[in-house]
Amino acid sequence: MGSGFMTASVDLTHLTPIRLFKCLSDETRLLVTLLIRLEGELCVCEMTHALGESQPKVSRHLAQLRECGLLQDRRDGQWVFYRLADELPAWATVALAAAESGESSRLEVSKARLAAMGNRPERREIFC
Repeated sequence: MGSGFMTASVDLTHLTPIRLFKCLSDETRLLVTLLIRLEGELCVCEMTHALGESQPKVSRHLAQLRECGLLQDRRDGQWVFYRLADELPAWATVALAAAESGESSRLEVSKARLAAMGNRPERREIFC
């Protein structure tokens, strides 16, 4: 629990393939999830910049992904950081890897935008 991530509300017993695919059926939710998978952890401002989407839109989709049980978050001052839930079932991890492969060209664009932000903590000072 020392990591700051909230895990108590994540109930993966209800994560079924149908629920996973419904959660990822939206383009923004899919790309957000895949970017987080690639980067390990991202804050909202990093995702909005990488995807070229508004903060309210990204935040709404992040809330849905948390509710699905795919993501968990932690607060660090005014920033909230997101990562994949710690104990995703193996089949869900395989599905995300396949989706990442299928979205590789679009993910490259988002990864380049993210790289252009620089490293943390410079990202916070400039973009967040």
